[in-house]
Amino acid sequence: MIIKSAKNLKFACYQNLLKSKTLYMTSQEIRQKFLDYFKSKDHLIVPSAPIVLKDDPTLMFSNSGMTQFKDFFLGYKTPTAPKIADTQKCLRVSGKHNDLDDVGRDTYHHTMFEMLGNWSFGDYFKKEAIAFAWELLTEVYGIPKENLYVTVFEGDSSENLERDQDAYDFWKSHISEDRIINGNKKDNFWEMGESGPCGPCSEIHIDLRTPEEKAKVSGLELVNNDHPQVVEVWNLVFMEFNRKADKSLEKLPAQHVDTGMGFERLCMALQGKSSNYDTDVFTPLIAKVEELSGKKYTGILEDEKDIAIRVVVDHIRAVSFAIADGQLPSNGGAGYVIRRILRRAISYSYRFLGIKEPFLFELVTVLQKQMGKFFPELEKQGKLVTEVIKSEEDSFLKTIENGLIRVEKLIQQTMADQSKVLPSEEVFELYDTYGFPGDLTRIIAEERGLTIDEKGFEAEMEKQKQRSKQDSAQKVYDWVTLEEREENFVGYDQFESETYITRYRKVENKDGEFYQVVLSNSPFYPEGGGQIGDKGILENATESFEVLDTKKENGLIISLINGLPKDAGAVFYAKVHATDRKNSQANHSVTHLLHEALREVLGTHVEQKGSFVGPDYLRFDFSHFNKMTEEELTLVEDKVNQKIKESIALQEFRNIPIQEAFDKGATGLFGEKYGDYVRMIQFGSSKELCGGTHVKNTIEIGHFKIVSESSAAAGIRRIEAISGDKSEEYFKNLEKQIIELSQLLKSKDVVKSIEKLIEENTSLKSEVDALKKEKAKGEIGDWKSAYELKGDKQLLVKKTSLDAGSVKDIVFQLKKEIPTSVTIILSNADDKPMITVGVSDDLATNYQAGNIVKELAKEIQGGGGGNPGFATAGGKNLAGLENAYEKALTI
Repeated sequence: MIIKSAKNLKFACYQNLLKSKTLYMTSQEIRQKFLDYFKSKDHLIVPSAPIVLKDDPTLMFSNSGMTQFKDFFLGYKTPTAPKIADTQKCLRVSGKHNDLDDVGRDTYHHTMFEMLGNWSFGDYFKKEAIAFAWELLTEVYGIPKENLYVTVFEGDSSENLERDQDAYDFWKSHISEDRIINGNKKDNFWEMGESGPCGPCSEIHIDLRTPEEKAKVSGLELVNNDHPQVVEVWNLVFMEFNRKADKSLEKLPAQHVDTGMGFERLCMALQGKSSNYDTDVFTPLIAKVEELSGKKYTGILEDEKDIAIRVVVDHIRAVSFAIADGQLPSNGGAGYVIRRILRRAISYSYRFLGIKEPFLFELVTVLQKQMGKFFPELEKQGKLVTEVIKSEEDSFLKTIENGLIRVEKLIQQTMADQSKVLPSEEVFELYDTYGFPGDLTRIIAEERGLTIDEKGFEAEMEKQKQRSKQDSAQKVYDWVTLEEREENFVGYDQFESETYITRYRKVENKDGEFYQVVLSNSPFYPEGGGQIGDKGILENATESFEVLDTKKENGLIISLINGLPKDAGAVFYAKVHATDRKNSQANHSVTHLLHEALREVLGTHVEQKGSFVGPDYLRFDFSHFNKMTEEELTLVEDKVNQKIKESIALQEFRNIPIQEAFDKGATGLFGEKYGDYVRMIQFGSSKELCGGTHVKNTIEIGHFKIVSESSAAAGIRRIEAISGDKSEEYFKNLEKQIIELSQLLKSKDVVKSIEKLIEENTSLKSEVDALKKEKAKGEIGDWKSAYELKGDKQLLVKKTSLDAGSVKDIVFQLKKEIPTSVTIILSNADDKPMITVGVSDDLATNYQAGNIVKELAKEIQGGGGGNPGFATAGGKNLAGLENAYEKALTI
């Protein structure tokens, strides 16, 4: 063999090294070989983008390897290199790509997975991509060629798309033609979403069955037929088109390659396993679950215990990476999705592994050992990830315990109604309002010989989905491009600008019809980095439109306006709402000063974990594991205000290399994806990477005031604060309140006067309590003699004006002293209807207080509950006490 160049020599040596491979490769070795191979092919190896997307309105999470390169395919940004490779963290739990419900039920679906990929941005195309894939799989990894099949796009006449003959011809030089399969549009035409880059693709499938199984049925018949051992391992996408909103296709300016290989499936193939969960990607986690649960994993598909273990080890990966990348569990948006995944894992372990204490957090250290080398965020954020998961486990386990009580009440009521079916509305309310899993309600019901109204429950779920869809439904039309002009953001330097509309599109949602416009010179800041998007006015000589919001999408600054100009090509004048912008940028600048002050007071472990910056207030989330003391809050506040008073001028480094910014001491938001060039904002010793708008001098902030400090999540504290005009307004209102208090108290020493009032109130309260007790003592004797004999049982129905506390004390005393009795007290204390029911212990099995009070509460338009021996209910209809009294007499 003659080596013609140093480059060829380098790869020849590399091949020889790989051919000396052992029989078994660990997952870490498999991942590294992929990256090393493409590095030898002159690809730039880049780190994974965060799994959570901060500033992309079209996606919550990275759901494929190409997500971080979307702008390159669309031509909005220039790629850092023409050829790139990486391993990307992906999450498929929402929208079009949602694998959540399949996880655990089979051997290969996952919420979080790794996508190994190589990309070409206008460089190589089908021939090279196919050759790389074949060489890597068969020569580097040593997969037998007879185990592989490939598919090519067969064409689609409805879209005038021809068969991908080029891909077929290129494959013929590597694999026999009888292993090249035609695939339809569903399988072999890849699309990013409803619109965006797309093109034909060529999938590589691997047959992992035994020789005996292969002899019975050809792998050709099983490709793309959901066979667990004949699976797609790599997809080579050839980006040629852009799908428009009207569903038409247009050619992209350049041809690109986007490939994605499922890392977990590749490990299954190379490690000779029949399940992803049998590879060393998951076995260390499974071993830890076995240790903590005392249950043995057997790998049986239908075994609920094994399903639960698969769910747990899959979900802990997804949740850990999401938290490490900055997404905390919450009740909305991406945070809700993460909470749902975590609660699904807790629910499965509670039901099928018998684990009723927090334990998932103990899996984080195992995950760190497995993946920390390639994903250092797991190591850096490990303590936070662990604390957040443990806190969520504690909270949800309490939800389950409380839900069990509610389920028991629902079962008792169902049985009392002589029904065998739990009503769907109540089961859905348990799930939707209280977070209690519907599956767990079903299991408990079945144990008691009952069922749930499955069709009704599904109908309720569908109603909720439809409501959510209607709330978020939006129809977006295609862009109408006007005269080609450069599109710039000028808002860092000016609030107003002469401009042109370069493109516009119509948007329809539940609020009506609007238009999105892109401007040649836009002073409107697009929502990002925690700061809200600008509002303002867009006007020309004859028309004026309100700018309702501004966002960034695919590199474009898009402003939403309330109509379409008659002459969209005219010269326009864009004006930002100056007061709101000034207040917003004051609040944004103060978050930088606040971050620095928190690190000085609390320690360098403090990291920003989220923020909101608007004209009225700011919110700043940061990592810290204890509630801040009043002294610490005061010190932080004083430090920020001192920096404001020092009149520190803004130093802005608008476009510097990211390494230079870090060398200067800049801090960045962890989990944020930064480019090669960044913007650095400096106020004295405070240096941060930031794209937001800021004051030119700290003196413009005016004054900083912390309004509240609270917990945002485990290990995350939240400060809400105000500055500028709002801070001034705060102190004016405070001064006004003090003056009014002084006038009411007829004293200038407000504090001393209030202390005196508190003392007097405490003394009077003691006197009132004593009088109530005396009155209650007097009532007990009368009530004892008022019981009526009903057969062999005694009933008391009594009206009173006594408060709830006194009534409770008396009822508890009576139910002990009066055997075989039911006591019903109807109170109108403070003009609020209250019903209290007590049942003596010897009757509590047959005459449950909770059922009685629930029936009577209907008359006062209220509700309540308790236990079989004691229950209370409040309501809204005071007049309804009379009807409740009459109904109670019939008990």
